[in-house]
Amino acid sequence: MTSKWIWSLALVVLGAAMYGGIALATPSTAGVTTTILSKALFDDIDINARTLPADIWKAQLKTRGLSDVYVVDNKIPPGGDTGWHTHPGPSLILVVSGTVTNYTGDDPACTPHPYSAGQGFIDEGGGDVHILRNESSTSAAETIAVQLLPQGAVRKTDAPAPGNCGF
Repeated sequence: MTSKWIWSLALVVLGAAMYGGIALATPSTAGVTTTILSKALFDDIDINARTLPADIWKAQLKTRGLSDVYVVDNKIPPGGDTGWHTHPGPSLILVVSGTVTNYTGDDPACTPHPYSAGQGFIDEGGGDVHILRNESSTSAAETIAVQLLPQGAVRKTDAPAPGNCGF
């Protein structure tokens, strides 16, 4: 009898934990579409590019092990958002049309960072939680993301709202 009671209690606790994880996650709003335009597998990456001496520009990127590189098209309708989420690696985000506003989960002030068509920004990934919102009431927004992730990693993971923003 005690064994059945313990198993019943364990199932209730497990069910509550699973429900809480689902209920607290913040998936994207209706109408947001994500299309994988391309995915490619890369071996180790070791880039050290530079332009010298007149125009000093330098780029360095190194990975160990295989990487999945995605090109992703995200369309966000007026008033829509991606939901709070994270990625296991960095993303270069290019705003194609409209304006998206990025909010980060670790900013207690919930500072808006708006980006309009022709601008871009970096999502560092690695567990950084953020949300992209289209705060326009009339215009759709579109981004193209180039994501560099460890091979086989889940590309996007929904996350609970961190509680720093009032939306």
